[in-house]
Amino acid sequence: MSNKIAFLFPGQGSQTVGMCRELAERFPIARETFAEADEAVGFSLSKLCFEGPEEDLKLTENTQPAILTVSIATLRVLALHGIEPALAAGHSLGEWSAHVAAGTLAFADAVRSVKARGKAMQLAVPAGQGGMAAILSLSPEQIAEACAEAAQETGLIVSAANFNSPAQTVISGALAAVEKAAELAKSKGARRAVMLPVSAPFHCALMQPAQEEVARVLSTLALAAPRIPVAANVTGGLVNTADAAKDALIRQVTGAVRWVDCVQSLVAAGADLFIEVGPGKVLSGLLRQIDPAQKCLNVADSASLEKALAELAAPESAE
Repeated sequence: MSNKIAFLFPGQGSQTVGMCRELAERFPIARETFAEADEAVGFSLSKLCFEGPEEDLKLTENTQPAILTVSIATLRVLALHGIEPALAAGHSLGEWSAHVAAGTLAFADAVRSVKARGKAMQLAVPAGQGGMAAILSLSPEQIAEACAEAAQETGLIVSAANFNSPAQTVISGALAAVEKAAELAKSKGARRAVMLPVSAPFHCALMQPAQEEVARVLSTLALAAPRIPVAANVTGGLVNTADAAKDALIRQVTGAVRWVDCVQSLVAAGADLFIEVGPGKVLSGLLRQIDPAQKCLNVADSASLEKALAELAAPESAE
């Protein structure tokens, strides 16, 4: 296989009831991954993923370990077929999956840690006080202006949270400030400003208590140097050491997700094939917006696995 493959791991919002059930029925390694996760968190995370109910799966402290487990089960099925990454990145929570893939973190440690991370993020801001909004087709500089003006006017926190693609930036903060910044963004020429149905204002300064909890949790774990370079959300650059990985995982709780920079770093490092590993196709869609020349497959179930394996086996001349 001549491709230099980069694995992309999804974050919160990609969950669906029934995710990975089919792969777990078909592959013992996927079933074993869920059994390991169930033991790590002390309840049947597998049942929650496979059967729901959706309202429980949507709870942040459940969503995060659920998506991580689905991603790692899928990763292990790919490894069974000889498909291994040379590089990795993950969006927000997905950065933890990327570090499990890179061997930086043990899977069971990561599952327990992201459950604690999710709970801390949920508790950091009382329900209804924070918000997030997606701003479409406005430059990051103009979005920063809108956030600064809204913060000044309201006396509340709002800032860019996710630089998802050249056409999409998400802002986060206190609800009134986010609503004001969204209004200002539209007046500056944004095509749309859409409030998002989220349970907390992720990736902004209001998440400081959660960042402190993540730092505490990570201080109890032994991290290894990543076997492969992993893109860090908070800088957009690649990390190669255990200390840099830990620092990046801590700082991303309040820091913005620089996803455009992450993808560009992977391409600069030689990635010429991307595989989204885990539920949904969000990152495949963003990659098309960031760099349409890149090829991206996704693997989430048996059908997408077979399709990806067929494409990977095809001679390059057939592309």
